[in-house]
Amino acid sequence: MKSLVLDAKWEPKSEYKLSDWEKETGKAISGCQVWKGPKLEVRSWPDCTPGPKEVLIEVKACGVCGSDMHFYETDEDDYILYPGLTKFPTILGHEFSGKVVEVGKEVTLLKEGDMITAEEMIWCGRCIPCRNGYPNHCLNLEEIGFTIPGAFANFIAIDEKFCWKIDAVAERFGDEEKAYEVGALTEPTCVAYNGMFERGGGFRPGHYVSVFGAGSIGLAAIGLAKAAGAGTIAAFELSPNRRALAGQVGADYVYDPTQVTPHEVLMELSNGEGFDFHVEAAGAPHLVVPEMEKSLAINGKIIQIGRAAQRVPMYLETFQVRRSQFFGAQGHSGHETFPNVIRLVAAGRLDLSPIISARYSLANAVDAIAKSTDRSDGKIMVKP
Repeated sequence: MKSLVLDAKWEPKSEYKLSDWEKETGKAISGCQVWKGPKLEVRSWPDCTPGPKEVLIEVKACGVCGSDMHFYETDEDDYILYPGLTKFPTILGHEFSGKVVEVGKEVTLLKEGDMITAEEMIWCGRCIPCRNGYPNHCLNLEEIGFTIPGAFANFIAIDEKFCWKIDAVAERFGDEEKAYEVGALTEPTCVAYNGMFERGGGFRPGHYVSVFGAGSIGLAAIGLAKAAGAGTIAAFELSPNRRALAGQVGADYVYDPTQVTPHEVLMELSNGEGFDFHVEAAGAPHLVVPEMEKSLAINGKIIQIGRAAQRVPMYLETFQVRRSQFFGAQGHSGHETFPNVIRLVAAGRLDLSPIISARYSLANAVDAIAKSTDRSDGKIMVKP
């Protein structure tokens, strides 16, 4: 089958000390410290067949994520920019939806013809973090499109337990093709949901919410904040196109952070009280968090969702005297996240379809990722 494959050289930076686990598994815990000279190409990959508990999915839509962009872009020494768990070569792509075309002999939850989306975090369910209810922190984690073959391909085989039906989304939109595109937005929306509501504990209706960064995660955060009853939503984004999209999905105020001083704007909007809930989705915490810190309401929260290999200056005295909290968030699995996001979309309370700004064929998937590097699109879709 045709697939978008990434390969790179295993060449750890001189200052990076590989763990025994990395040496044994060939997986890098911090990809940007290990993988050099990435090469992306659409080429043939062996056909996949479903195991006993797996379903074979015909991929209908797969979104380009910021992590895919960070595989394509490199630092001055030609190392990938993505800082997380990786193993190459593999097929990229993890924000997807599709149709079940074959089921394994032990599959009971799905049948041929079902419309589904799926989790990207392939948790084992047996390690201590999984058994304690923390699947996003599985010790045996595999990740679709990062360590195992992903969905920039004609087909993907996946255990049925990671799949979620999107029939209700199709009913809401009355258009199967649109339902698959919207269904492919589920995974990034769940990342925002997990950070905001599971890790951060949410906010009270009427609270003031800021979102820094209006890529797909930030745009999802804005849509979720609106659905959850935020009193005021302020967004900060460099791209004019993305600023327009932020307004379309629910932001009340949208600013170019190079043209204003964000904490001053937030303090003015809140009449000096500060914002209650801040979402870092820009992947620039060293720049963003200090602005959030200066505009924290009493009992305010900062949610870190964007990924960046950066140390951040923080004045902890502010967090103490303002009774404030900082939450790190990773992943999207567990805690009813997928079904809740699907329900919000099916109920019409969350519609992120306006953020889909470009569509590419699988043959042009490299171009799709190259296009993402200008950081102006909401969500680019690859449609095999």
